[in-house]
Amino acid sequence: MIDHEVLRVFCGPDGAHGNPLGVVRDGAAVPGEERRQGIARELGFSETVFIDDAARGAIDIYTPSARLPFAGHPCVGAAWLLGVPALVTAAGLVDVRRDGDLTWIAGRPEWAPGRTLREYGSAGVVDALPVPPPGEWIYAWAWQDEPSGRVRARGFPGRGDGIDEDEATGAAALLLTARLGRPLVVTQGRGSQIMTMPRPGGLVEVAGRVRRDGPEQTG
Repeated sequence: MIDHEVLRVFCGPDGAHGNPLGVVRDGAAVPGEERRQGIARELGFSETVFIDDAARGAIDIYTPSARLPFAGHPCVGAAWLLGVPALVTAAGLVDVRRDGDLTWIAGRPEWAPGRTLREYGSAGVVDALPVPPPGEWIYAWAWQDEPSGRVRARGFPGRGDGIDEDEATGAAALLLTARLGRPLVVTQGRGSQIMTMPRPGGLVEVAGRVRRDGPEQTG
């Protein structure tokens, strides 16, 4: 049995919603990409993170169908859980800071997996979108309030691996922030919330609230 925890990352201001994240604290118990991929597939979360060195913040990230060098909600969740000043990912060193109940991580747009950012005319149009057929990772977004930087978004991975819609997608919010060049407050999915901030040197910070759902086991 593999012990794991479940965190909800990018919760709303009231602590509700958030994207579930599987966390295997004892990464050494699951050596090798093939075994880790199998565990991530069995857990069925949009992403699962394996902690390889808690003191250093070294992590390894998987969707149900692929290994990722970097992803937003696993990094925010792992940073909150481990309390480290930085994370070591396959993409590079991810700086971490905390501000009240927000955990911030800093990444580069080129680290983010490919996403198609598709703008719509209103939040209502985004709300009414059906899940598109597999084949393309689509981040559908619209302004809720452009002057204040408030965005409504939905994420459709399109991988055909059981995740038809992603509740909250930090990497896509990072890419949108890099494109628009301004801070954003993104409401995604059922009510998850992501904050972003462009930084010098091409970095973008992504932040959210994290809550713990509890330890579980899988075979």
